Amino acid sequence: MEFTAGGRLEVRITPSDVGKRVSVRRRAEAGSEAGKFTDAVGVLTSWDEGVLLITRRTGETVRIPESSLVAGKVVPTAPARRRGLPAASFEELARVSARSWQPVESAPLGDWVLRAASGFTRRANSVLPLGDPGMPLDEALIRARSWYADRGLPAYVQTATGAEGTQEALCAGLEEHGWEREVTAELRVAGLAAIGDLDADMERVRLDRSVDGSWLRRYQRSTVPGPHVLKVLSSGPSVWFATVPGESDVPAAIGRCVVDGRWAGFMAVEVDPAYRRQGLATAVMAALARRALDEGASAAWLQVETDNGGAVALYDGMGFAVHHLYHHFRYSRSS
Repeated sequence: MEFTAGGRLEVRITPSDVGKRVSVRRRAEAGSEAGKFTDAVGVLTSWDEGVLLITRRTGETVRIPESSLVAGKVVPTAPARRRGLPAASFEELARVSARSWQPVESAPLGDWVLRAASGFTRRANSVLPLGDPGMPLDEALIRARSWYADRGLPAYVQTATGAEGTQEALCAGLEEHGWEREVTAELRVAGLAAIGDLDADMERVRLDRSVDGSWLRRYQRSTVPGPHVLKVLSSGPSVWFATVPGESDVPAAIGRCVVDGRWAGFMAVEVDPAYRRQGLATAVMAALARRALDEGASAAWLQVETDNGGAVALYDGMGFAVHHLYHHFRYSRSS
């Protein structure tokens, strides 16, 4: 990481760079080994009263005293994209993914959308803050908390970091107002044709337009099935469900795909532990991808939690690359 000009370390950022992606070097905290430095890269979300806040790609906020800075510079907002991956903005993918997993109930708050589905998944029970709520942040968050409290639900806000146009500043603002990041996931993209061309035995994969009780028995998130679960799962422009029958009335593997214009989104890909390492997840993905290709889609996306090592490895092998990270913040401050 190069900070020098003519061999000298320089701080080449100022408070006017708030909102830009920066790289800084600072002296280590008191008590650390003398002469040690630490680096931080992220969006400069504030610079007030001698303290910088830098929000990293992971959503973590780092507080840096201005007096500890030894170097700093503005860096490009996004790394170069690998060849062959579909180009897309954060907002396009945020709206596509939202259409694939719609709530039972929603309400506008300026350009934000409050979403609820009786608590079934955070995605369907969180604020989608794409734009301006039309009021100061503290007031918007109070209204959101009240809306969810009226429904007996915890208040969540879904945010994103790590790409051009994402919401590092909002993440920092949520933390300042008593919200804590509860879970982080990756939104990944890939070329759809490569998924359809995967070497897999698809003869056992059955595709249907609707979900049945057998499919739901395999789906781990539907522990308490009800109309709200079916409503969310069936939502989207063009929805397909994949099933690989097992030896009982519970499928060996399942999956879900939503086709929306050029995009095909993959969700709920699950395999019975007794059937793992047999290529069933690959078969489900490939069968759904071929159906999406038939409907005119050309790009693929999916979401995977960062701590799901098995799924991350699977999608790495299929050619999926991280576009951005998204997070769910939950209000936690005591009243």
